[in-house]
Amino acid sequence: MIIGIGTDLCDIRRIERTLDRFGDRFVQRLFAEGEQKKAFRRQNPASSFAQSFAAKEACSKALGTGFRQGVFWRDMVVANLPTGQPYMLITGGAKVRLDKLTPPGMTAQVHVSQTDEYPMAHAMVIISAIPEGTGG
Repeated sequence: MIIGIGTDLCDIRRIERTLDRFGDRFVQRLFAEGEQKKAFRRQNPASSFAQSFAAKEACSKALGTGFRQGVFWRDMVVANLPTGQPYMLITGGAKVRLDKLTPPGMTAQVHVSQTDEYPMAHAMVIISAIPEGTGG
């Protein structure tokens, strides 16, 4: 069962300008350590940050709150499985909201898809619920 869907488009050039202007202050405010390490391993870190930015925006939309009601940027962290597939770690106020949305007897799953084609990055998040104990 689908609980929420969110999508976002981010201009990589905007992230480049923001990194130039605010640097570490911007990075520390929005991105977890793993997201930072992943981005700075790339030739163009702004592209990776833009994808994560879009995924966080999309997730906040799928939660139905945006960045309100106790949902903050660092509550949603984009990570990758060994295969490279992205997934979202949900904590803090975003987790509280996710738990409220998840019906009793169900487990929430947060699916993430990201892509970029300079100068744009895109992400889609689908939050679904499956019966507890059925796996993934």
